[in-house]
Amino acid sequence: MEEERLVGGGLQAEDMQIENSLRPHNLREYVGQQALKDRLNISIQAALKRHEPLDHILLYGPPGLGKTTLASIVASEMGQNIRITSGPAIERPGDLAAMLNNLNQGDVLFIDEIHRLSRSVEEILYPAMEDFGIDIMLGKGPTARSLRVDIPHFTLVGATTRVGMLSAPLRDRFGIIYHLEMYSPEELARIVTRSAGILKVREVHKEAMLEIARRSRGTPRIANRMLKRARDFAEVRGDGIITLDCARDALQMEGVDELGLDKTDRTMLTTMMERFAGGPVGLDTLAATTGEDAGTIEDVYEPYLMQLGFLVKTPRGRICTELAWKHMGKTMPGGKGE
Repeated sequence: MEEERLVGGGLQAEDMQIENSLRPHNLREYVGQQALKDRLNISIQAALKRHEPLDHILLYGPPGLGKTTLASIVASEMGQNIRITSGPAIERPGDLAAMLNNLNQGDVLFIDEIHRLSRSVEEILYPAMEDFGIDIMLGKGPTARSLRVDIPHFTLVGATTRVGMLSAPLRDRFGIIYHLEMYSPEELARIVTRSAGILKVREVHKEAMLEIARRSRGTPRIANRMLKRARDFAEVRGDGIITLDCARDALQMEGVDELGLDKTDRTMLTTMMERFAGGPVGLDTLAATTGEDAGTIEDVYEPYLMQLGFLVKTPRGRICTELAWKHMGKTMPGGKGE
């Protein structure tokens, strides 16, 4: 399961304990996403000069890259409060209407997993985003009438990992749309350094920080999780100092290899290589063979393997590349591999 994996990008219970303390509070402290930060800073400064709320913002990209953090930073830079919720938590149109009505002028409303809003709830958002008003139906049947209620001007920040699932009418109402990119090892090393200071880690060697960063799959949330594992290992098996060997031993114990692959990733690749000669393998066949849900394979496991160039999709199914065979130490059919 994604929530059980050290290298899973989704929010886990252990992350909630420390993420608030590790989150940067302004754009200056925020590491990475430089092009996005530059554009966002201009939009914020322009809105402040005009004394207007910021345009509605849509953030999309893989989990764990900092969408919630950016929403909090937007509110902080604008000097406003933020209200945080998620698409699945807003079950009825009345829930959203009450939330919007309780906002103050200029507040930021952050909706995570906004692609999971129901269509009836979306209908409430359209006039709220465009005209800062909500339509309330009074009565039923032939005597029913619509009442427009004005709401404070606010900024909606929506976050999604699946932008393609957003309806076109909702997507078109966002004035600012940003895609969050995966982080480089150097950027992640800077994040690990900052987090280590906040967590009061005794000492982290530079080589250890880069090692953790390289295995973090380009995701700050995973890097912080790995830092905690390395810290625990250093305190129990060492003197509290995270050295390169300490970081490697800690992550090896967790089953994470030098590229950030864990047991589940390697099992999927091994299954394809040993049972299907590397493919092509259909998604349903792969799901039945590995015992994983097809949607989980497609949304959770495949993206990183494809990013590494280990897996390609073809009309006939998934195929392991030569790089995957070499990494797994196996001989590719046709003589290539090891």
